[in-house]
Amino acid sequence: MTDAPPAPRSTDPVAVHPAAAHPAVPTQAVVLAGGQGSRLRPYTDDRPKPMVEIPGTGLPIIGHQLAWLAAEGVTDVVVSCGHLAGVLQEWLGQARLPLRVTTVVEAEPLGRGGGLKYAARHLPEPGQGWFATNGDIWTRFSLREMAAFHAERGATATLALARPRIPWGAVETNGFGQVLDFIESPPSPYLINAGVYVFGPEFAALLPDLGDHERTTFPRLARERRLAGFPLPQGAYWRAIDTAKDLTEAARELASQTAP
Repeated sequence: MTDAPPAPRSTDPVAVHPAAAHPAVPTQAVVLAGGQGSRLRPYTDDRPKPMVEIPGTGLPIIGHQLAWLAAEGVTDVVVSCGHLAGVLQEWLGQARLPLRVTTVVEAEPLGRGGGLKYAARHLPEPGQGWFATNGDIWTRFSLREMAAFHAERGATATLALARPRIPWGAVETNGFGQVLDFIESPPSPYLINAGVYVFGPEFAALLPDLGDHERTTFPRLARERRLAGFPLPQGAYWRAIDTAKDLTEAARELASQTAP
């Protein structure tokens, strides 16, 4: 385990749980940053995916994530590293961070569930709830609201749900087969896992030591009605950075948000 130097802190439906009227918002989080990012090459030839910079911002993806987590009240983050871990650790060690960061590196690949479990062992308060996020997500929404949603439903785990835009144009027809309209990049009719989570303190023990929690732990919790889904609020920004096109579009969206 490698510790980055401490930095100054920035100043059927699930039933509602009756004891959750005043939920505690987690102050600790795990960021999963071990992926190779093969679809982002050549950007990821010399750096891990979370270290790819969003054009025009001067910050890598993980820099935006840590700033967001700190703004939402998180004080401690464990970053699970893998591919080119040293590059990420070096940046974390030199950056002026708004919260405390610890990095861990898997000695051998453990899978997404195993990696999450390994990282969770290094959280400073194992008896408390925690957030988690994939290292390639750039988003802004209220984690406090998500934590309240999680507590109100008495869930063991809650995942944020996004409705991304389809990357192709859609064609609208009537029952007779006549084309009525063309819709450019319409919103998907389906909600997807947005890669941001709230977990109760008991969740880590349910994770596999090796393997994928989305094929084991999540389906089990869903059957037991202990898994909740928090739809991102309308207007919340969310984007997964998977390809060079995503980088370009994220930069364009940022420019449109900051334009006078």
